Amino acid sequence: MSDNLYALFRQAAPGDDKTFLRTPAGQALTYGDLESGSARFANALVLLGVKPGDRVAVQVEKSPETVLLYLGCLRAGAVYLPLNTAYTLNELAYFIGDAEPAVVVCDPRTREGVLGLGTGAEVVTLDAMGQGSLADLAADQSPSFRTVAREASDLAAILYTSGTTGRSKGAMLTHANLASNARTLVEAWRFTPDDVLLHALPIFHIHGLFVALNVPLMAGASLIYLPKFDPEAIIRLLPEATVMMGVPTFYVRLLQDERLTAERVSNCRLFVSGSAPLLAETHHQWSAATGTAILERYGMTETGMNTSNPYDGARVAGTVGPPLPDVSLRIADPETGHPVPQGEIGMIEVKGPNVFAGYWRMPEKTAAEFRADGYFVTGDLGIIDDAGYVQIVGRGKDLIISGGFNVYPKEVEGEIDALDGVVESAVIGLPHPDLGEGVTAVVAVAPGAALEEAALLKTLAERLAGFKRPKRVIFVEDLPRNTMGKVQKAALRERYRELYA
Repeated sequence: MSDNLYALFRQAAPGDDKTFLRTPAGQALTYGDLESGSARFANALVLLGVKPGDRVAVQVEKSPETVLLYLGCLRAGAVYLPLNTAYTLNELAYFIGDAEPAVVVCDPRTREGVLGLGTGAEVVTLDAMGQGSLADLAADQSPSFRTVAREASDLAAILYTSGTTGRSKGAMLTHANLASNARTLVEAWRFTPDDVLLHALPIFHIHGLFVALNVPLMAGASLIYLPKFDPEAIIRLLPEATVMMGVPTFYVRLLQDERLTAERVSNCRLFVSGSAPLLAETHHQWSAATGTAILERYGMTETGMNTSNPYDGARVAGTVGPPLPDVSLRIADPETGHPVPQGEIGMIEVKGPNVFAGYWRMPEKTAAEFRADGYFVTGDLGIIDDAGYVQIVGRGKDLIISGGFNVYPKEVEGEIDALDGVVESAVIGLPHPDLGEGVTAVVAVAPGAALEEAALLKTLAERLAGFKRPKRVIFVEDLPRNTMGKVQKAALRERYRELYA
């Protein structure tokens, strides 16, 4: 039998007449529509020349048709490559050049720019309304398609992530990686066909795509599908949902609405938070307002979910719970890889069927991130308490998580350092009441140079996606350094920690 992830979803489908997805605008897709619609998209991709193993790069706004496209890619045996809609053409050029997709699906407004990159890929379009040249092509195709057989180890997706040095890395996720994590979460979070998940997350990210989509599909559940996070819409729709998944920013903003009460969420059995640290204060405020405790979990692009606070039992603020079933997690000395004593801080390392197959065309980088015994080095520092709960205490390499999105300082610094009048920059994350961390640039200015914050930010707007751009720029004569000449980012974080207070 095929290990194609779509085939597993199809087995779990409760019946073709059941609604899988509905939008506030009144659009709906049944499980039968998923079968026929994904078949049309799979046929369209094959017509465009896509073969099993080919990459399909997708940078489009969220719509029900993007779900059909994702499933169509799986059915055709292609490798789905979602890209953040905020990426500029400058950034897109790297991803397309590196992944060498057979097809690029983009918004009609960016088609000419993508064609101008000269990648040789077929370029088709899909807009926020689910319309475009790909949708037109799919509409003319057969509603039946024989799903391509895939091995468990075959790639289902590539998601780009990054370190603080060098360019983004493509994390290769197999059909088995995604299937195992979805099954585990269905069990851990008690999903059933009766569940209705309120989905307001982007689907170019592992959280919105492989958690908030794959888990309901694996359970035969349903979605209320919002194009984006809209607090007004969420408050209105909460009584119709049983589950909501979000980033901490969602919960912070919803708490500002006096209509958020225990009565309004009485139908909701589960609120999940991830992609960024949830402040203990937010956890406590939510419990006080609604009578429900947010379930915080820990995952990453390369692994899916690794740990989760329990469904039954204490959901402890400031922790991400124990490891999930089938996931082995240890705290190790960052240098040697040897496990540290219980209760000590060290590097979080994980092993299990959820862990990715490596970085696309980067064998040396892949080898460097795995221990000899198969454990993946996450880059996150943590501690395990006496109850077995994991607490994330810091992140290696100064990763910033702003509004649920990873921002890698080195990339932002590279753009700033290239500007006239800049000697050097240090990009740091500072506590931000809305975003969790606010991207902040501390810039050493050359003698005699006259730099202005607004002008610098305007220049960066042409080079970087919005979530990567600094919220503030601070100009200094020079950056603090240690005796080895290394910039002391910890000192900068401490100096400016109240900037957004």
